[in-house]
Amino acid sequence: MTQHPIVVGISFKMYFGYAQTVDWCRHVARQLANHAAVLDGRVCVFVLPSFPAILPALEAFAGTPVAVGAQNLYHSANGAYTGEVSGAMLAEMGCRYVEVGHAERRRLFGENDDIVAAKAQLALDEGLTPVLCIGEADRGSADEAIEECRGQIDSALGAAGRDRPVVIAYEPHWAIGASAPASLDHIAAVCQGLRGHLRDNPSASVIYGGSAGPDLLTRLAGQVDGLFLGRFAHDPTAFVSVVNEAAALHHSSTTQGI
Repeated sequence: MTQHPIVVGISFKMYFGYAQTVDWCRHVARQLANHAAVLDGRVCVFVLPSFPAILPALEAFAGTPVAVGAQNLYHSANGAYTGEVSGAMLAEMGCRYVEVGHAERRRLFGENDDIVAAKAQLALDEGLTPVLCIGEADRGSADEAIEECRGQIDSALGAAGRDRPVVIAYEPHWAIGASAPASLDHIAAVCQGLRGHLRDNPSASVIYGGSAGPDLLTRLAGQVDGLFLGRFAHDPTAFVSVVNEAAALHHSSTTQGI
């Protein structure tokens, strides 16, 4: 049986400036251009810079397996929407991923389920892989989180997302920006529940974000499909270390026949 790839992604949010983004991408590109596990697809890597830095990021990662995407897209295909960016333009540029539904977009910009669903559908229509951010607002049981997150997935993806490549980024809202991630038991239970919900879509990955950092992937071995990194990976060396961790973990699980 083919082992599912481990996904490692990062969103810079608005922390990085232009030059810092370019330097980060060039550093990581040098480290991963010939990385065996990235080259053969055992580890899938994506990077989501701010809009003005997408083009130089694409240039930095040209010729490498590292994918570039955007942190947002507008929920209409085109039109008189000053300051917005369409999924069609992102795809034309060479983006392969786009983040949709992050808790900050919901909280700060009023994005509701209908807007998130429209964005996810437009992403799929343009051949972009949505990085669909889901998570429960309040700390509670794993079963409660699974129920809430299933509803968010179904609302955003509908039937269209059942057989298309999607990345589900589970980020409990109460863990975003916190000093520590959710408990291992909670993350494992919720991600396994969401895997079961998406069992009919072999192209779906369920990864964890929300204060994700070093060694978390190893401690969650076999329970998640990867990590969605934030502040920890602002150091490019730290990001590469998680990619190396993913490669070692994939090799170990394959060797052991997991």
